[in-house]
Amino acid sequence: MGAEFLFMDDNARPHRANIVDECLQSEDITRMDWPAYSPDLNPIEHVWDMLGRRIAARQPPPTCLPELRRALLDEWCNIPQDQIDNLILSMPRRCKACIASSGRHTPYYHHTNHVILFFVNRFFFEICSRE
Repeated sequence: MGAEFLFMDDNARPHRANIVDECLQSEDITRMDWPAYSPDLNPIEHVWDMLGRRIAARQPPPTCLPELRRALLDEWCNIPQDQIDNLILSMPRRCKACIASSGRHTPYYHHTNHVILFFVNRFFFEICSRE
């Protein structure tokens, strides 16, 4: 990534696990200081949430890691592009709402299912580490 690369996460507990810290250190990746409870305006969080909801709604649900991998790839490809475009286009409204609330709760707040997000992150980490 280069010497100036700086990694940012949102201080969620899964992101602060020892294995994540060890991986970042082993790759000499510097983590940005990010205060707890900071507003998270990144649209990708909402995409992860969409993906998690799609996985949770599958019948039958995935029961092992290979099934989860297949389900994640299927659902990732099936998220409509217009939903992603709408998230990106909502950024000016999100920023204005965040400023108006002094960084506190906004109508754009979401609660991601962190159990599903953990597996999504793990899946993508495994794919990236193979490349």
